Amino acid sequence: MNEKTESILEFDAIRSRVACCSFNEEAKRRILAEKPCVDADGVRRLKRFVWETVGRMKSGDEEKQESLPDIKFLLPKLAVEGASLDPDEAFAIGLFVERGSILKNWLAPLSLKDTSLRQLTLDIPDCTSLAREVFRIFNKDGSLKDLPEFQEINRRIRRLASELDAAVARYAGNEESRRMLQSKAPSQRDGRAVLAVKANFRGRIRGIVHEVSATGQTLFIEPEDVVEKNNDILIERRRLDAEILRVLRELTAKIADNREILTDFHEKIILIEIIRAKARYSKDIQGVFAKESGDDACGGGRIIILKQARHPLLGHAAVPVDFIMNEGKGAVIITGPNTGGKTVTLKTVGLFALMNQSGLAVPAADGTSLPIFDGVFTDIGDEQSISQSLSTFSAHMINIAAITASASAQSLVMLDELGAGTDPEEGSAIAMAILDYLIEKRVSLIVTTHHGVLKNYGYTREYVENASVEFDSRTLSPTYRIVMGVPGESRAVDIASRNGVRAEIIAKARSYINEERADVSSLIAGLKRKHRDLDAVAEDQSQEEKRLCEERRAVDLKELRLRRKEMEIKSGEVGRLRKLLDESRRTLENLVRELKEGEITREKTLKVKDFLNDLEKSAASETNALNEEERALQDRQKERDNDVQAPASPQPPPLVEGAEVLAASYKQRGTIIRQEKNGWLVEIGSLRIILPAEELTPATSAQGVQKQLKPALVAVDLSQRSTAVMELKVMGMRLEEAVEALQRQIDAAVLSGLKEFTVIHGKGGGVLQKGVHDLLKKDQRIADFHFSRPELGGSGRTEVVLTA
Repeated sequence: MNEKTESILEFDAIRSRVACCSFNEEAKRRILAEKPCVDADGVRRLKRFVWETVGRMKSGDEEKQESLPDIKFLLPKLAVEGASLDPDEAFAIGLFVERGSILKNWLAPLSLKDTSLRQLTLDIPDCTSLAREVFRIFNKDGSLKDLPEFQEINRRIRRLASELDAAVARYAGNEESRRMLQSKAPSQRDGRAVLAVKANFRGRIRGIVHEVSATGQTLFIEPEDVVEKNNDILIERRRLDAEILRVLRELTAKIADNREILTDFHEKIILIEIIRAKARYSKDIQGVFAKESGDDACGGGRIIILKQARHPLLGHAAVPVDFIMNEGKGAVIITGPNTGGKTVTLKTVGLFALMNQSGLAVPAADGTSLPIFDGVFTDIGDEQSISQSLSTFSAHMINIAAITASASAQSLVMLDELGAGTDPEEGSAIAMAILDYLIEKRVSLIVTTHHGVLKNYGYTREYVENASVEFDSRTLSPTYRIVMGVPGESRAVDIASRNGVRAEIIAKARSYINEERADVSSLIAGLKRKHRDLDAVAEDQSQEEKRLCEERRAVDLKELRLRRKEMEIKSGEVGRLRKLLDESRRTLENLVRELKEGEITREKTLKVKDFLNDLEKSAASETNALNEEERALQDRQKERDNDVQAPASPQPPPLVEGAEVLAASYKQRGTIIRQEKNGWLVEIGSLRIILPAEELTPATSAQGVQKQLKPALVAVDLSQRSTAVMELKVMGMRLEEAVEALQRQIDAAVLSGLKEFTVIHGKGGGVLQKGVHDLLKKDQRIADFHFSRPELGGSGRTEVVLTA
């Protein structure tokens, strides 16, 4: 794959969109630098990984979308003996290991035993012990825990700070000294407590002058009785720093001992993060994974089938295109009017090939098939260069010369406006010669042109098929539909007329056309009409087959209900007969016992006869009831037989986990979660319920209604709407001002679609940092936040990620 082709097809834009789906900077850089794979086994394996990951995303298991810190630059540092990680660096390693392990376990849980993802994750080493070591020292927000090693020092610092505050407060509490101060609250200079003293009282408070205000009206003085206390606090803080450094050195040594395992873990987590990004993009575009089509068995090119293909960069403006490189055909020549979609079709085919070999789904319908190419080559657009003295035709020829030298039988070549930019006769000749050469090499070839000679070329070569972009003669506009097997007219005169060329010029042009090629135009128009008629017949047949299948299904359901009713009736009748026999047996046994116990009398004889008569009447009654039920069933059977007979519909797929089904009692679509003892657990909207298998029918495109998703509602204050920024600076603000600014930033980011931004709050005493983090924790619109990397500001800068 060459960079020029990727640039022409705008594959860089696709890579950028995939990279935006990743939560790790290293993974983003690799995605942007990645080239499409040309190894068939590699492409199959990559597509399998991405396809299984999309399945995990659709499974309903919660995916934690947390950013993975970039730690690649820290790995070489671990190889240096005696090195010590900074707190931010050590915390980043712990966070990467913890979140990487969560990603690994989500991607391939123990319940998925025979998947490719499961096999991939089995090779990832277990580094959770490193995460435990890191989080033994750090809290989840990145701050150091109050370890036993730090507790005594921290207690002394707090006691000294309390004494210092009391000493400073005495100046504010004394009436005499208070009038000398610009502010009652003490200030900080270089980590030492100082008083803001009015300049005219300089000699009244003895001490060290640390700073003078810009106006010269205020002196920042450290009183003599405060100096010692400041010194004591400074000494204790240095002791604390030394203890922290010792703990970090020990932690760094433990991590360094496992550097090779951590490096292997990092590499494989980045790999599955790249796979996850590709899966998220594939899911977002609602694409399908193209089936692999190999070489054509008839000796032609390689079979390409695109169904309802939409150019991924055009969004909702894309018009779905069907394109087929038929069996036995390795080259397609597309003709038709300008702005009809010829070039977009070329770019769509080429871009789909690159996406497919990068493991991505393509925005198309099921049934799309693509082979694996060893190269994709294009000559699209005007590359005229004044500085290099290149005309349009010369630029095309230089490009085509390079393509003919590099393309093989496993390559895809796409040439736009072949033979254009020079004399039509000579241009057609060189175009046919180029086609002959490439066809002889058996490359897969797609060409667009306006040359009429090439339309005839397509009819006279077995390897080549004509195609055209359809043009609506009533509206004088293209329909962007590809018609295979039929060449198209350029319709230049119609387009010129539509764009305001004078009527007399148009009339003259038509007279020239009628003189020279009336027969050819008439032939092409007739072929197009026949293709439209055939398409209409095929569409009618398709609709009729769908209708008959639905009717057949309705009949099958009715038959099932009748059989079920028949079984219920038979079961009831058998029960009644058993009850009758049991009661009759008991009565008969009593009569026999009475006869045996005494002499036979007329009264006993009559009692036996009466029993037999009653038994006969009961049997007759049951027989009549059964006959009535049988007649009712026969009537229902006749009713079913009178229904419209339809061709046998295919058996519905079996019920499996993850399958979409239609719940009959709820008349809604749902997704099977798992099988329970008494049925299937089905998720319908936000409801999970166990239903028997008889209630569930595998969903088709014509059944049920779309599952309704409840949007998450978030209150946003529009009264003070502001513009979202990539970097919000609150350093120097009061806490209330900083919180209010951050709230406005989040509202603006949600409204503008901004997904990430940073907040610069500085380190200082940590008041702003704590206030910012408290707000971010409470806001449900925030998906994640963390300190920046050390070189970007560390704990003085917080990176914020909003929910998708």
